Amino acid sequence: QLQLVESGGGLVQPGGSLRLSCAASGFTLDLYTIGWFRQAPGKEREFVAAIRWSGGSTSYADSVKGRFTISRDNAKNTVYLQMNSLKPEDTAVYYCAANLGGNWSNWGQGTQVTVSS
Repeated sequence: QLQLVESGGGLVQPGGSLRLSCAASGFTLDLYTIGWFRQAPGKEREFVAAIRWSGGSTSYADSVKGRFTISRDNAKNTVYLQMNSLKPEDTAVYYCAANLGGNWSNWGQGTQVTVSS
């Protein structure tokens, strides 16, 4: 079974940077799209970014375009989310998930990102 584990969250000041990791195990990712989502307190979970493992095509939410970059490391079976110019409104629990052409599934446990001075 495909398992995803997020890491890299923490507390950062506005304008700072963090890099999140989503490590996959139990399955090869050639046919998958891996996505990052986030959920702030009292809000619904929202899409942040996604990358198609085969070919590497990417997509982003408008709110993070130009600030966040999603990438993958084939050798490590890991997807990264580089987050720059962080804002307080980026504060949320960040999750990664996998999509095989249908619904998002195999959600990780999440990693907390807090942007505050």
